[in-house]
Amino acid sequence: MAMATVLSRAQHGMEAPQVLVEVDISNGLPAFAIVGLPEAVVKESKDRVRAAIANCNFEMPAGRITVNLSPADLPKEGGRFDLPIALGILLASAQLPGAILDGCEFYGELSLSGELRPVKGALLVALAASRVAHRVVVPAANAAEARLVTGCPVAAATHLLEVAAHAAQSKPIAFALGGDLPPMSAPVLDLCEVQGQPYARRALEIAAAGQHSLLILNT
Repeated sequence: MAMATVLSRAQHGMEAPQVLVEVDISNGLPAFAIVGLPEAVVKESKDRVRAAIANCNFEMPAGRITVNLSPADLPKEGGRFDLPIALGILLASAQLPGAILDGCEFYGELSLSGELRPVKGALLVALAASRVAHRVVVPAANAAEARLVTGCPVAAATHLLEVAAHAAQSKPIAFALGGDLPPMSAPVLDLCEVQGQPYARRALEIAAAGQHSLLILNT
C-alpha cells in the first residue's frame, strides 16, 4: 500500500478552503474511485488523468486507486483537481519524489495530452495561499491573475511534464512573487460613479460576478 497527499483548494463563494488530495494505491482488482463529495466534472477527472499520465510516458498503477478530497463534507467542482490528482498518483506509485512539493498548492485542468488548461478562482486561491505562506502552481493562463496578490509565490506551468520535472528537480519551475497592480495609463470607469440606473447596475454586477455575457439595448 502506498499513499500521497497533494495540496489544493476548492472554491466556495468568495472563499477558497484548503483541500487535501489524498491518493491511496492498494492491491486488488483495477479500480479508480474519487470520494469526498465530488461533482460530475470532478468525477470525470479519472479519464482525463488516466490519459494524461499515459500520454506523458508514465505508468498508470495497477490495483485499486482511491482519491479522497478532504474535507469530505465540502462540495468540490470544476477541473482544478486534475493536476493534484495526477501528481498524487505519480507520487504514491513512486514515479516522482515529493519532497520539493511540500508547502506548494497545485491547480489545473488536464487535457488528454497532459497540457494544463485554465481554471476559475486563481485570485481567491492566491489570496488564501498567501495567508499560510504556501506557494502556488497554476496554468500559465491563470498566472497573471494569481500574481495580483502581493507576496504570494506563483509559478506558471503549461504541461504536466513541466510539473513532473520540477518534482524530480531536473528542471525547477521559477516562482515569482505577486505584486501590486501596475499604475494605470488611463482613467478607469467605475460603477460607483454611475448615478441612478439601479437595475442596470445590478445586472452588470451579477453578470460580472458570474463571468456571463451581457447585452444592453437602448430602446
